[in-house]
Amino acid sequence: MTLTLYYHPLSSFCHKVLIALYENNTPFTAKIVDFAEAASVAEFKAVWPVGKMPVLRDGKDDRTVPESSIIIEYLDRHYPGPTRFLPDDPDLARQTRMRDRFYDLYVHVPMQKLVGDKIRPKGKKDPYGVEEARKMLDTTLGMIDRDLAAKTWAMGDRFTLADCAAGPPLFYLNKMVPLRDRYAHADAYLQRLMQRPSYARALKEAEPYMKLFPG
Repeated sequence: MTLTLYYHPLSSFCHKVLIALYENNTPFTAKIVDFAEAASVAEFKAVWPVGKMPVLRDGKDDRTVPESSIIIEYLDRHYPGPTRFLPDDPDLARQTRMRDRFYDLYVHVPMQKLVGDKIRPKGKKDPYGVEEARKMLDTTLGMIDRDLAAKTWAMGDRFTLADCAAGPPLFYLNKMVPLRDRYAHADAYLQRLMQRPSYARALKEAEPYMKLFPG
């Protein structure tokens, strides 16, 4: 098989890429990276020494493609399917990329800060960092809730790269603090995302690992 994805089923940024792959039923070989196994880590770092997931290998063109947003754009260009993740219109494409970066930088990153702090050893917690992450999320979730009041997807009626970015951080945030308590539109959006077959499949595959989530 031409494409190989190095990933872990619990990883939120890996979910983002899995949504795109499953959305178009793109064939790929799954390589789960187990950081508790030296051989698995060695194999992965031979492909991508930085050691951050997800990473896509395209054997056809001998290309290594890291970073979730870049992987999805690569798939959109080289392995297109019925769902196109970026509009052809340059201005709409820019707006889609902006929303993708918004969800990654201002929702995904602070969400991971909250999760990461839960698994830090005693005496190594970062209460200031957690407080700053919560403040960021208070702002961004309010913005998202207002933006989605009259929309089906992040860009309107069309499922895009921005929705691939939005689902995973909202899913994990919702496990820690239910969105419905304060953000009804964001919660309804998350429910739509979770019911979409592509993300439902990724979540189903993650179920055996969910016991490791510290929420």
